Amino acid sequence: MHEKQFIIKEIERLMAPELCAEQLSKLHSVLGHCLLDSADFPLRNTKFDTNEQVLDAFLSAKSVEGCSIRTIGYYSVTLSNFAEALSKPFIEVTTDDVREYLTECQRGGRVSNVTVDNIRRIISSLFSWLETEDIVYKSPVRRIKKIRSLKSVKPVISDESIEELRDGCRNIRDLAIIDILNSTGMRVGELVKLNRPDIDFENRECVVRGKGGKERRVYFDARTKIHLKAYLDARADSNPALFVSLNTPYKRLEIGGVESRLRELGNTVVKQRIHPHKFRRTLATRAIDKGMPIEQVQVLLGHSKIETTLCYAMVDQQNVKRSHHKFIS
Repeated sequence: MHEKQFIIKEIERLMAPELCAEQLSKLHSVLGHCLLDSADFPLRNTKFDTNEQVLDAFLSAKSVEGCSIRTIGYYSVTLSNFAEALSKPFIEVTTDDVREYLTECQRGGRVSNVTVDNIRRIISSLFSWLETEDIVYKSPVRRIKKIRSLKSVKPVISDESIEELRDGCRNIRDLAIIDILNSTGMRVGELVKLNRPDIDFENRECVVRGKGGKERRVYFDARTKIHLKAYLDARADSNPALFVSLNTPYKRLEIGGVESRLRELGNTVVKQRIHPHKFRRTLATRAIDKGMPIEQVQVLLGHSKIETTLCYAMVDQQNVKRSHHKFIS
């Protein structure tokens, strides 16, 4: 037996009591790669020839996990830009490569630190997947920490602005959309997926399908019930979608359509930027200010982590002051 082969056998014999079958197999590959012909003992998964193939497989995996089409598109653009800037296979990317790329993104103040950290997070997601798939040994992003940014207090929609938006609606559909977003805090992606049978008018609730295909129950108020019923009663189409376009052929309303209508109402009625997510943040803030336990707000919004709920909710400073006087002063 060749001396190196003997050494490999002896190491495997001595380590066998300490390792499981999978670990022994991995040890055998590593020793063969280092001591014998590395071509016969490849350590990397070489099923992808190009970065494009890697990205296609990664995006398919994210799609299976339940990521929305929008998220997949954002991942695709971000990672394609990263791959183009590097001009090297992903398996050869180092931590310094990633740091230099992120530094270049920051240079000149072209994008905010929040955006740069989103880029870091997406690149990290790619390499974590590559590590899980045994395509890289270790993610080069592990040692790159979260990029800090100044946290600004994002404004919510005041009660007065909500009423002005309602008054500014020229049709019952837009009024129903504002009411259901304001009373449930659901995501716009969840809103456009709703069908008529999903609405339980008697109990004033509905089941929405959130990120990753997870379902949760949300609740709406009496005003939403009245306006939603009036909207559905006025419709003459047979589309099962809860919200459809105003004109024939009455197609299901899409995310862009909701955003466009709210943006128009915001600009013309209240002279401020209004978007669907602002209703969600407003509901979270209002619920916490009125004493709803943060864990219940988390369930209401469908967040897997409570930290996300805390980021959404901007607690009113006057309430903080009153609580300080009540409990501390």
